[in-house]
Amino acid sequence: MSNWIDIAALDDIPPRGARVVKTRLGCVAVFRTGDDRVFAIDDACPHKKGPLSEGIVHGNAVTCPLHNWVIDLETGMAQGADQGRVNTYEIRVEQGRILLDGARLLARSAA
Repeated sequence: MSNWIDIAALDDIPPRGARVVKTRLGCVAVFRTGDDRVFAIDDACPHKKGPLSEGIVHGNAVTCPLHNWVIDLETGMAQGADQGRVNTYEIRVEQGRILLDGARLLARSAA
């Protein structure tokens, strides 16, 4: 049985943009970088819960729109002098469609 959830077409997210996937356990931000890499992380900055999906995407990072914390999209770790982390989720692109790992979403409820 597949745990992958088809959430959107790659073209639904502009380069250096983001979209939000709403779940019962909170929102996941899905980002597309300028070089078409796709990442999924919690949509809440570890600092003051700012909506990361509304931040500025640069390279493989996003800057929180509230207090300018920079979050690495690969690791979920805050960069520079800031400390904190958000959850990351496995994601992939197949035939132009973005797929999110549903098993990882369910696993976060056990924490």
